Amino acid sequence: MEMNQYIEVFIDESKEHLQAINDHLLILEKNPRDLTIVNEIFRSAHTLKGMSATMGYQDLSDLTHKMENVLDAVRNEQLLVDEGVLDIVFHAVDDLEAMVLDIVDGGDGERNVEEAVRMLEAVESGGQQSPKTTTSAGNERKPELFLDDYTKNVIKMAEESGSHPLLVHTHLRNDCLLKAARVYMIFEVLEQAGEVVHAAPPVESLENEEFESSFTVLLITQESAEGIKTAIEKISEVDYVHVEPFKEKETQPPEGPQVQSQAEISDESAQKTKKSTPRGRTIRVNIERLDALMNLFEELVIDRGRLEQISSDLAHQDLQETVEHMTRTSSDLQSIILNMRMVPVEQVFNRFPRMVRQLSKDLHKRLELTISGAETELDRTVIDEIGDPLVHLIRNAVDHGIESPEVRESKGKPAAGQIELKAYHSGNHVFIEITDDGAGIDRTKVAGKAVKNQLVTQEQAETMSDSQVFDLIMESGFSTADQISDISGRGVGLDVVKSTIESLGGIITIESEYGEGSRFSIQLPLTLSIISVMLVEVQKETYAIPLSSIIETAVVKKEDLMNAHNRKVMDFRGRVIPLIFLTELLQVPEELEEKDDYSVVIVRRGEKMAALVVHSFIGQQEVVLKSLGDYLSGAFAISGATILGDGQVALILDSNALIK
Repeated sequence: MEMNQYIEVFIDESKEHLQAINDHLLILEKNPRDLTIVNEIFRSAHTLKGMSATMGYQDLSDLTHKMENVLDAVRNEQLLVDEGVLDIVFHAVDDLEAMVLDIVDGGDGERNVEEAVRMLEAVESGGQQSPKTTTSAGNERKPELFLDDYTKNVIKMAEESGSHPLLVHTHLRNDCLLKAARVYMIFEVLEQAGEVVHAAPPVESLENEEFESSFTVLLITQESAEGIKTAIEKISEVDYVHVEPFKEKETQPPEGPQVQSQAEISDESAQKTKKSTPRGRTIRVNIERLDALMNLFEELVIDRGRLEQISSDLAHQDLQETVEHMTRTSSDLQSIILNMRMVPVEQVFNRFPRMVRQLSKDLHKRLELTISGAETELDRTVIDEIGDPLVHLIRNAVDHGIESPEVRESKGKPAAGQIELKAYHSGNHVFIEITDDGAGIDRTKVAGKAVKNQLVTQEQAETMSDSQVFDLIMESGFSTADQISDISGRGVGLDVVKSTIESLGGIITIESEYGEGSRFSIQLPLTLSIISVMLVEVQKETYAIPLSSIIETAVVKKEDLMNAHNRKVMDFRGRVIPLIFLTELLQVPEELEEKDDYSVVIVRRGEKMAALVVHSFIGQQEVVLKSLGDYLSGAFAISGATILGDGQVALILDSNALIK
């Protein structure tokens, strides 16, 4: 029986076990003598090993077995846990994660893990070797070899004549000065042993030293792999050599010769779940099926609106009662479907403790990360998109915000910088906050850079509020960094973060006190597919404005309006806000006469507000947000469309774009 039917469950459970291993390793780092934590890590590793072997992923199983040996030595008190041991185990976990990702992408989970195995064996035998002092070759992906038909025929003919193809992976020392000379010497050895038929990178790149430290060669020879490895290792400044038989990568997932039920595959995992979570019956559902269910329900919402319109027009009592019951039932169904799509932000937050640990080492800063509200749930669509912006914001906080331990102590702060990642619900929104107690944002420096880049004038900069100045750091290409680093992006700035969040219907705001720290707050909608809107008429056309951006509606008399900077403005609770005439902006045909007053919808984007001038208000309604597709995706200030109860299509306005 093929194992393909189990692949999705295997991938899901492997990710869960690897995440559990990562989480417990971080806890173990703070409590190195707590053997109960070691037992939890060992249990996850043991289950992962068994699952991998059952599915036929032997490399994955073998590496997990090596890591299991180290953990077994720790729990039997034959080995003490310290930073060096943890670094090596984390190094192995990185390889395991890369192998699982390869399986996700349709690969066979193979990876060069000799370096990780060597370090684990060294730890187990007592001769610990930290990844800091060893090569990173074992952590590098082997260059892909793309062979043409001619080369494949050469290999086939060689095999028929008694030769065999070998892949020779060589890694030079990082401090090697004459890489091209070492490459020449290695090729001399290889050509004495056989025929080099392919190299990655190409030979020309190797001769010009256009590679980092490692390269791969395909050799046809009659020599043994061990003999070739020994010959190359004799060349000075060669740090690492691995020789293996060449095999063309299979396109089909491996089939296991034996059959094992899914209950048996994940028996230990099930036992662990029983202990840690309330008993309940659950099943895994592919997200594509939930998307299909959501699309069908969206059509039902459109038909529901149509029936409500018809029953209202006909004024038929039985029909109205039936439609009201259908509305209540479909509302309950909507709530269930939306809840099915909701997943905890923990799925995104889980990666950050490990990331902060590595950043602490890379930047030589002491960092403490606190996470709260990880159980807060968001729509799966939002979860898939929010990860990268959060990574950038945390890297930005660590790189630009948190000072070095020496600087912090000179300011009277604790040596360890504090970063807090927090999520919570509020109304129909989820808020995610990243707070640090670092240097904060220098208003003067930001304003000066903005004036220099001609984003604002000197006069404007002097009259702007702090929040308005801080918003400038999210403009395209804006960066106040004195030196560009790989940690928070090569001068990319926060504009990508801002655009991603706004594309999800969210808002990002910044608070900061110079010398004390900063807070980046992200407001996101719970779901992106069904939204509450205010329907309005602009001349004879109907538009929808999301309720999440509306402060209130009002009717203002023309004589109460004022002029400023050649445009109409109005007084709203002591603030002067501009009027945006949708008839002009959207080029709507003028068929109705102007009235003596204006109906306005006051909308907000962060601290900025504007009044959208419409002709009348229709009312509040829940609508299905439909994409306009690629052809109309660039339409200004339009975020999508919806179908109303009478079958009419209404465009949904993007108030963020209108205010901007």
